[in-house]
Amino acid sequence: MRICRRLFVTLLLVAMLGGVAPLGADSDRYPVHAQHAMVVSSNELGSKAGVEMMRAGGNAVDAAVATGFALAVVHPAAGNLGGGGFMLVRMADGKAHFIDFREEAPGAATANMYLDAPGNVIEDASTIGYKSVGVPGSVAGLVYAEKKYGKLTLAQVMAPAIKLARDGYALGWEQARDMQEDANLGKFPESRRIFQRDGNYYKEGEIFRQPELARTLERIAKDPEDFYHGAMARELAASVQKGGGLITAEDLANYEVKEREPVRGTYRGYEVISAPPPSSGGVALIETLNILEGFDLAKAGNRSAQSVHLIAEAFRRAFFDRAEFMGDPDFAKLPVAELIDKKYGAAWRETIAPEHASASKDLKRPDIFSQLEEYEREHPQGAPARESQHTTHYSVVDADGNAVAVTTTINDWFGSRVTAEGLGFLLNDEMDDFVAKAGVPNGDGLIQGSANAIGPKKRPLSSMSPTMVLKDGKLFLVLGSPGSSRIITTVALALIGVVDYGMNIAEAVNAPRFHQQWMPDVLSLERGFSPDTVKVLEHMGYKIELGVPYWSDAECIAIDLKTGERLGASDGRENGKAVGF
Repeated sequence: MRICRRLFVTLLLVAMLGGVAPLGADSDRYPVHAQHAMVVSSNELGSKAGVEMMRAGGNAVDAAVATGFALAVVHPAAGNLGGGGFMLVRMADGKAHFIDFREEAPGAATANMYLDAPGNVIEDASTIGYKSVGVPGSVAGLVYAEKKYGKLTLAQVMAPAIKLARDGYALGWEQARDMQEDANLGKFPESRRIFQRDGNYYKEGEIFRQPELARTLERIAKDPEDFYHGAMARELAASVQKGGGLITAEDLANYEVKEREPVRGTYRGYEVISAPPPSSGGVALIETLNILEGFDLAKAGNRSAQSVHLIAEAFRRAFFDRAEFMGDPDFAKLPVAELIDKKYGAAWRETIAPEHASASKDLKRPDIFSQLEEYEREHPQGAPARESQHTTHYSVVDADGNAVAVTTTINDWFGSRVTAEGLGFLLNDEMDDFVAKAGVPNGDGLIQGSANAIGPKKRPLSSMSPTMVLKDGKLFLVLGSPGSSRIITTVALALIGVVDYGMNIAEAVNAPRFHQQWMPDVLSLERGFSPDTVKVLEHMGYKIELGVPYWSDAECIAIDLKTGERLGASDGRENGKAVGF
């Protein structure tokens, strides 16, 4: 279990004494202040790379790209060249852009590729090894963002990452332990050699150098087309096919970054801008907020049994809809407009009993949904326009007010555990985010619909939720987190903490979390809830899962609307850092 030592005593005391307390040291309750610009990421070196670019005259996009490439070096378990993600950009002129660089299924992928002859799901086939790898999009996405919205050159923004890979950096305790303890890394010779030193495991404080990765980054900086259309593409494809995977040089050549229209909603006078499909995050977030808007959460009380109940029931209903409807919008028509309609949220709200939990198996969609569907068929202009447990998130705001929220992933911790031979970077196991078999949950316990079935060139459904919140047209919050299906609830709870409970951004990020995702029908609670609250929730009919002591890693920024000051909050559950100037 990954947990930083500085939190252990705090978590233990909270669990023993009961009550609700932030899951961090006292200093984590207060945001980091900066007058001009801020980067908040899961690693201080990544944050500093971004700030370095803004000090050099770059904007928030330059900083985000620099941070992304740096995290590929200093956070190999989740930062990546071999994965994909989403970037939400809002420029100071108010224009918002959503960049989709999600991984794709290879051209040879089939709906039943992870089933055996009798039709059963083959254990680990979609999560470990070469056949679990989707076509990576991270390099294309970062290069695209830099070229279209940045001010500096690609070589400039990649320089910090190249230096970190070539010269190395001192490993933290958790990083060294994670590389040692992941047994699946040892199953693949290249991964075992680079990350486990062939069994002579790295220790805390040792310098970790990655010469192959440095050369790969230098090649990308010199010619980014090499990754998808040149010699590097052929090397990558050959490495995957040698191990039995499906990716071809043609798959890499055909990969495209896509700009999409963000989804938008409102909540108590705030505007919410978030991720559209193939992410389910923005839709589920706005649907949740629409349901909750009719409840007085502040009166119910922060982390009281009543407020947890109301929020959990909203989560339950949003995930119920996620399971049936969400997928790749380029392969299916998705009822986004209907799901984020205020009238639909109000109808769902009426189905929530004030004093007892719903049973997930008994949920029935309100009748108004079919009416909204009919309306959208007759008025198609009402639909949003579309232009052709492990992840990481970072948030950036520059001095001019440009903002970027990026969530990127290789799916599992260390992805597929496969390292591209000679290239030095880990590859994703993103194929597990598709539906391997109808009705069978994936590695995150999520049940999903046919819209997310495996198919060539399809992008798997995601929960990544880079989000921004505005007040009176002014940037207020930049939010996001890793955490797989718990990303959506983590972002929602951070937003609710600030808007409904008046927390500062650090308090909202560090407050104990809870999660309900329809199926399995359990309410997960982090440590930090009082025993009395747990008992009341159980009496209301909830099956409680206390489980792990923490989850997710929210990396967020708030803007003081009076002074313009940037307030950064890096989640106390991990070892990230807010860096500003």
